[in-house]
Amino acid sequence: MAEILLDTVKIEERDCPGGMKLGVITLDAPKSLHALTLDMIRAIDGALVRWASDAAIACVVLQSSTDKAFCAGGDVRSLRSAVAEQSGVVPNPQALAFFAEEYRLDHRIHTYVKPLLVWGGGIVMGGGLGLMAGASHRVVTESTRIAMPEITIGLFPDVGGSWFLGRMPGRSGLFLGLTGAPMNAADALFTGLGDYALRQEERAMVLDALALGQWQASPQANHQQLSRLLSGFSAPTSMLPASEVRANFDAIAALTQAPTLPEVVAAIAAYDGESAWLQKAAHALAKGAPSSASLVWAMRERTRHLSLAQVFQLELIVAVQCCAHADFSEGVRALLIDKDNAPQWQPASLAEVSDTYLDEYFAAPWENHPLRDLSI
Repeated sequence: MAEILLDTVKIEERDCPGGMKLGVITLDAPKSLHALTLDMIRAIDGALVRWASDAAIACVVLQSSTDKAFCAGGDVRSLRSAVAEQSGVVPNPQALAFFAEEYRLDHRIHTYVKPLLVWGGGIVMGGGLGLMAGASHRVVTESTRIAMPEITIGLFPDVGGSWFLGRMPGRSGLFLGLTGAPMNAADALFTGLGDYALRQEERAMVLDALALGQWQASPQANHQQLSRLLSGFSAPTSMLPASEVRANFDAIAALTQAPTLPEVVAAIAAYDGESAWLQKAAHALAKGAPSSASLVWAMRERTRHLSLAQVFQLELIVAVQCCAHADFSEGVRALLIDKDNAPQWQPASLAEVSDTYLDEYFAAPWENHPLRDLSI
């Protein structure tokens, strides 16, 4: 078993019968709930690139070292500091490097030829969902807690969120993007973010079974073998909490049916039903950044007919522009640094978000797009 040990990422190659190998990437930054740094992104991507051309690697596993979280998102504290150090520079060099390389990694996962299993137990937020959403085999457990809470920090559901939110049942993706409402394992299965529900305690057993697998040279055959293996471990749905998205699907449809963003936001804010989950979601939207809500709506409209690569290319423009606007720094300050939970958004209301202002987020600050070589 070959290993490459970094401070925050562990990369292993486990020997399997017949000379094949299992590639295992383990995020190992437990104090930050494995929040992604640029170095971590580069380590993960480098391993995937190497293994894609290594005929001996049959299957790849991406996991974390703890049960509490798979990945709590990107390291936005460091990103905010970098933006503050070079205020007024657009695009900010560190923000551009972080988002460009993160999105390239996410795109690689979406298009990876070999089977790639992500174990999404515990907290999966923001950038963590970017790693998980495009994997060929996505495991959720009784402890899975998923969210895209970017509206609370002046960002938008990126890392491919514009792609996968738009492909969720009905208008549930729009609702989840606007409110950042949390999802459990059953929600992940219902919305298409998860494929298999397994017990968290069975992770080591699953990895052992993978290492004993009779893998072949054919990626297609290995995809099928991984599917059969995971199906054999599938836990009964009775062990999962009920899906809030499924239970409230009709209410979500009614709350989001209006043709304009102000009408949809007003409807969600006026919710007076009995669902505590919907009540919390309405409260989060009310406290969130109006600019973020506007971006969720705009990205939904602009990405409707785009390819996966085009979605990531557009998200990169919007992400670096978010770093050039005040709400990102203010949101991170209020939520994660001062923790006063009292952000002063600029603009302060949806009515103040003009078309001209919103257009600033979609202005490419370069002549040659950093992700212009992405395909599909």
